[in-house]
Amino acid sequence: MSRVVSIYLPELATDRIRRNDPSIPVEQPVAVIAKSGPKRWVSAADAAAKKAGVRVGMAAAKAQAIFRGLMLIDADPAADAAALSRITLWALSQYSPIVAVDEPDGIVMDTEGADHLQGGELPMLTGIANRFHGKGLTARVAVADTWGAAHACARAIRTRTVIVPIGQTVGAVEHLPLSLLRLPAKIVSDLNILGFKSIGELSATPRAPLTLRFGPELGRRLDQIFDRVAEPIDPIRVPELIEVSRVFAEPIGAAETINKYVARLVVQLVAELERKGLGVRRTDLIVEKVDGTRQAIRAGTAKPARDVAWLSKLFRDRIERIEPGFGIEKMTLAAVMTQPLEGEQRASDLIEEQDDDITPLIDVFGNRGQRVYRVAPFASDVPERSVLRIAAAAPDVEETWAHHWPRPVRLLARPDQIEVIALLPDHPPASITWRGKRRKVKRADGPERVFGEWWKRDSELEAVRDYFVVEDEGGERFWVFRSGDGVDSETGSHRWFMHGIFG
Repeated sequence: MSRVVSIYLPELATDRIRRNDPSIPVEQPVAVIAKSGPKRWVSAADAAAKKAGVRVGMAAAKAQAIFRGLMLIDADPAADAAALSRITLWALSQYSPIVAVDEPDGIVMDTEGADHLQGGELPMLTGIANRFHGKGLTARVAVADTWGAAHACARAIRTRTVIVPIGQTVGAVEHLPLSLLRLPAKIVSDLNILGFKSIGELSATPRAPLTLRFGPELGRRLDQIFDRVAEPIDPIRVPELIEVSRVFAEPIGAAETINKYVARLVVQLVAELERKGLGVRRTDLIVEKVDGTRQAIRAGTAKPARDVAWLSKLFRDRIERIEPGFGIEKMTLAAVMTQPLEGEQRASDLIEEQDDDITPLIDVFGNRGQRVYRVAPFASDVPERSVLRIAAAAPDVEETWAHHWPRPVRLLARPDQIEVIALLPDHPPASITWRGKRRKVKRADGPERVFGEWWKRDSELEAVRDYFVVEDEGGERFWVFRSGDGVDSETGSHRWFMHGIFG
């Protein structure tokens, strides 16, 4: 069953302005002013402006009178639309093969078969919201069974994410206002005058009189939000996108037939990539069915590739995910992420002749939804910050660790508090109690003093840690530390923590 994600960007205009001009202070309220003849009004306002009392639709003069320090910038709908298109293209390369602009302030995408690559719906939505926030964009993200339901819920929530469980669309949207049904403003206004306030009230009313008065659009939107009729998402495309397609005179549905035509499309796509000197990192197969719906499969590679046999295998392994229904009438293969790749690449280069090349294995795991990565050294005295995750097939990092003291084979994800008996300030532990088990320390080495990175965080200006390598009576060796120097409370809490285990 399809699952649709709606990404609502409520402050797109002001976010775009701030991204274009990073010198604008964070605390500076910004409002966007639209014009129509002599009339000027607020068409968008950021969080700081809204906190000061500025509201969308307010006259510009009144907004300026409310807050004298308000920054007023003329609206630029074309620039906002261009920014939304760029963001949507970025989302296409990151999240799903089927992504489209949901004008004027959103993105919609079909994530069927793609959420497992992100670890599930909750991690996917949280990751989307966090990444948009990291790029300076305010986002509200919702997932539901239909475009209409996801669109409405994303604009109704005050939290950053919401998940509408499968089959629970009615309960999620029936109390939402009619303005979220994607109807023209005039129809919504007239319905409100008639006493209709929520989507549920409108849905429970006989359809014929409403259609006679307001036309078929009202019924169509209700049917779409409740999944009574399909609402296909037309994926965003740009002229420079490399894609090939095949239209069938008679719909196809057998797995063998689908595999055959996918292989032919791969040959055509590789020919285009060779002509442009490119290799593909992310490839989307989109099938369009007789009933108007679409389904997609995404295959990724750790390195740029244009090997016909290997790309065909990546799709062949996942063809069973396609549900042809009444038949497939069109197939499209698109290279959504490419990189320069010179020379000819053969299947034997990837599989047979280079036994030490694990790129194919990385591709297989990655397309099954596994997160494959490598760790590399990073310049930091703080142990948990001295390791960096990099792509599995990324070039080797030249940075190396330079420590005079030994480091454990296994570093815990976060330090685990322990109970310790030790003499202050510089003596090693005499015993430790970790996860309910008391261990008597037989040997110990230390302390190794590690200072906080004061240039990154003010809270680490005085912070220190004293690390010890301890060995218990059973011969197991651990890496423990005391927060603080054992004398001054400003240097740390003086609590003890387990941080690593030696092999």
